Amino acid sequence: METIAAAATPSGRGGVAIVRVSGPLVPEIATQLLGTLPAPRHATIARWSDATGDALDTGLALYFPAPHSFTGEHVLELHGHGGAVIIEALLERLVQLGARRARPGEFSERAYLNDKMDLAQAEAVADLVDAGSRSAARAALRSLQGEFSARINALREALIALRVQVEAGIDFPEEHLDVAAREALRTRADALVADLQQLLVAASQGRVLTEGLTVVIAGRPNAGKSTLLNRLAGHDAAIVTPIAGTTRDLLREQVTIKGIPFELIDTAGLRAATADAIEEEGMRRARAAITSADHVLFIVDALVDPMATSLAAESPSLPPAVPVTVVYNKIDLVGEVVADVPGLAVSAASGDGFDELRELLASLAGPAQVTGGAFSARARHVEALQRAARHLGLARKHLVRPDPELAAEELRTAQGALGEVVGQLTSDELLGEIFSRFCIGK
Repeated sequence: METIAAAATPSGRGGVAIVRVSGPLVPEIATQLLGTLPAPRHATIARWSDATGDALDTGLALYFPAPHSFTGEHVLELHGHGGAVIIEALLERLVQLGARRARPGEFSERAYLNDKMDLAQAEAVADLVDAGSRSAARAALRSLQGEFSARINALREALIALRVQVEAGIDFPEEHLDVAAREALRTRADALVADLQQLLVAASQGRVLTEGLTVVIAGRPNAGKSTLLNRLAGHDAAIVTPIAGTTRDLLREQVTIKGIPFELIDTAGLRAATADAIEEEGMRRARAAITSADHVLFIVDALVDPMATSLAAESPSLPPAVPVTVVYNKIDLVGEVVADVPGLAVSAASGDGFDELRELLASLAGPAQVTGGAFSARARHVEALQRAARHLGLARKHLVRPDPELAAEELRTAQGALGEVVGQLTSDELLGEIFSRFCIGK
């Protein structure tokens, strides 16, 4: 195993910067760099020098012998003065002494490979660093402390126990299961299905807190889409003019509402075909964004379209899998809105109705996220849990028939899907993709 080194603090100027080294050469490197190997787990004032013996910096050195370290390997941390020149000089010296520069996420990857944490916990490290709100940070910390993994492992253990009993009936056919025993197996399968569905809901909500929701703002030209985006963003993110078709491209804005991250996308106004090639391209991009959105706010000008005929005209082109909320804008000009299509009534100009709009957006994450107690999760976790739920449901059907061989195979597949979440069964390609998104030094 190679010895790796990287800055664990952001680049740029700062009061303190930390360089982390991990691997088998750490004791030798520390001795050559510092003149002595620091006492384990004690902060030691030290001077690190270049190849000629001249001082590079003075600071604190901490040595963590394997396996009692973050990575499970020998680890040296050097806390020096923050500054790009100082850090680069230190890294060059570490490379001279036998280390190599770490890849993004390689420290956390080694912690996972050395059983210091499972894969869900390792991903929570990155989620904690990237958290865009206190709610997201708390959720990531819960996952890092093992709350999500504990629920996955409890489900896996119960599923394995059920699978063992089913396969025992296959391997020892002379011990036929009576009606009561088969019913007991089905009851246990039902309980597992219910527990997995609860975890899937929680993970789906955790994914929202970690990765956020994409909400597309769509509607006719001059319905007030850009003004509504500016109101939600809290600043003039989009250009607003009385000229129809001012917005030609997608405008993305990151906002946090009640602790939940959102990517709001303002789009070109949707209308019938036009000879303007730029506007046509803008509408094409708008419809593409709608297709991949988590939710659509369809803005209706309550002054000129109180019956929401613009929505009726666009409905055939809206993807059925993407939920749509109608927002009647400009109520400051019309007063009460009476329409056949239910929706929210707001004024993007005055802010009337925006408390209700924010409540609606926050509710898209589910009640657990609003009340707290969530853990962080990712799209791959949700997809793995969905596969596990599908195969567990099939196993339940095969137990009813009964068809124990097929039930056992579906249980095995469900077990594998759960194992992917915590890294029990994970390909090298997936690991490379996951850890490549981490910070260097993590």
